[in-house]
Formats: sequence, C-alpha cells, structure tokens
Amino acid sequence: MNIIFLTHERELKKATNTGKLALMGKAAAVVRRVVWKRTEPNAQLLQLLQWPNTGLLYPSSEVHEENVTPQRLSVADCQTFILLDATWQEARKMFNRSVYLKSAPRVELTLDHPSRFSLRRNQRDGGLCTAECVIEILRAKGETAAAAELDIRFRAFLQAGK
Repeated sequence: MNIIFLTHERELKKATNTGKLALMGKAAAVVRRVVWKRTEPNAQLLQLLQWPNTGLLYPSSEVHEENVTPQRLSVADCQTFILLDATWQEARKMFNRSVYLKSAPRVELTLDHPSRFSLRRNQRDGGLCTAECVIEILRAKGETAAAAELDIRFRAFLQAGK
C-alpha cells in the first residue's frame, strides 16, 4: 500500500498542516509527498494514475462537472491512494486545474464520526484533514499500529494548537 500526498506549495509553510504528521513514525513507511505544480504534473504520479488499483481520495460532492463520471474504487481494492494535501479551497482549485485528476478512479471513506480538526476556519462538513484520512486508510487496511501511533501524534498536535 502507498499513500501519496499531492501537496499545494502553500501547505508546506502552514503550521496547521497535518500531512507532515503522517511523514513521521510508522506511517512514513507508506506515505510520500509530491508538491503540486499546475503546469508541471509529476511524471511518477501520472504513471501511478495509470495503474488499476490507484485512486484519488476526493469527495464526489466536490465535483461539479456533468461529463465526468470517474470509476469508483473501494478502499479495500485501492493500493495507492492519492490525497490532495491542501485547504479545501486550494484542493478544489488543484482538482479543477489538473485534468489528470478528474479522470482518476475515485475512493471515498465512509465514516460514522465527524472530523476532530478545528485549527482552521472554513472546514467542509463531513470532510477530514489529511492526517485523519491517513488514519482511516491505515485502519481500513489493517495497519492498526501505524494508525494508532499517528492518531496519538494527531491528538497531541490538536492539543498543542489550541
């Protein structure tokens, strides 16, 4: 299993970025970061998107294009997860400006709890921050030790940010 963060460059400078938490500890074994460049798509990412078990974790409710009907991929079947590591507003722009993302198979998480992330304004209802997405993916894939370790780090991060 692999998790690739497609990170907006502004996100790298934000103290509230939770993606950096997943780049430490046990989760770091499966997570890597690619910085998004609008005019220069990452060649390795484009290659990964051709694989049948690669999916973009992005809510279908954020897609407003009538002629785009991406394939659905279950969390169980997905082996490489692409996550947009950005604010919701930046992620929407990244998605809309990256043709290669629009046709990517889509993966969605089904949760029974709201996000715990409260360090930024304008959060999307039902949306999770990057670290929470990784925690849920790790749990779903049976990587419970890595998920638990990241969850502890995430809780400490939230507490320190209040």
